[in-house]
Amino acid sequence: MTIGVTGWVLFNVFVLLMLALDLGVFHRQAHAIRPREALVWSIVWVSLALLFNYWIYLRAGQEIALEFLTGYLLEKSLSVDNIFVIVMIFAFFRVPAALQHRVLFWGVMGALILRGTFIALGAYVLHRWHWVFYVFGALLVVTGIKMAFKREEETDLSENAIVRLARRLIPITRGFRGSRFLVREDGRWLGTPLLLVVLLVEFSDLLFAIDSIPAIFAITDDTFIVYTSNVFAILGLRSMFFLLAAVVDRFTYLKYGLALVLVFIGVKMLIADFYKLSTGTSLVVLATLIGGAVAASLIFPPRAPAHLPGPAQTGEESPPPPDHAGSGAAA
Repeated sequence: MTIGVTGWVLFNVFVLLMLALDLGVFHRQAHAIRPREALVWSIVWVSLALLFNYWIYLRAGQEIALEFLTGYLLEKSLSVDNIFVIVMIFAFFRVPAALQHRVLFWGVMGALILRGTFIALGAYVLHRWHWVFYVFGALLVVTGIKMAFKREEETDLSENAIVRLARRLIPITRGFRGSRFLVREDGRWLGTPLLLVVLLVEFSDLLFAIDSIPAIFAITDDTFIVYTSNVFAILGLRSMFFLLAAVVDRFTYLKYGLALVLVFIGVKMLIADFYKLSTGTSLVVLATLIGGAVAASLIFPPRAPAHLPGPAQTGEESPPPPDHAGSGAAA
């Protein structure tokens, strides 16, 4: 699909306008996002993605449109796993519900820059060194297998390398300062726990991008399709988070579905030069694996009661963040 410089510029201007409308108009005042509001915004973002998909169909035909739809479904599915991590981060730092949208907004801004950089780099590397395609395929297979057998464990984020590095570079306050990431107190600049949260959210997206970017290059090598499908999936991440955060733990078998998706995409990359699976086949397989995992989670719930979300997810009044989140304040 041939898109000139004008097309790239217009698409990015559209994205910036939507983000400005989101933060500057609809979410100008910090407030807890309720499920109904999250549902409306989820419908908006999905509808925009499908309208864009229809425009691609009219401009470039069915095959390219299927590539976008498959890439969008892939990125959307993998972003659900990112929601698990964000829920854990918010719960650990006890982020008040009213501040979560702000964190995710800036997380999305950083993710857009990171994904754009990764996509440009990936396109260059794959164009110049075809054998890297096999490395990416093997990486996805290994990642999928590790995901399937990984045990869920409690994580002490105060010992995370990103958190420790941030606390060495700037003292951290022992409590939130409204929606601010940085404050000036006693003549010096301090970071707030909200700064640590947004750094962890950005870092988690960086890790997920290592899997998702190679995966979508297995669907299409059209850089514009790779980029736009990623962007639409990321733009809908915030509303999807608020829609699913309270029930995400019920999707017990979703990680196995996502693991199979990564293995499938990895195998597809490894055999691409010998047997090429059609985009339509890939779309059906992805939809079946993700839909099957969600259905199995709902039909066969675990016997043990699901982990209940903390105050940060339910919108109740949240206590101050744990002291260890701001232990650098005395530095």
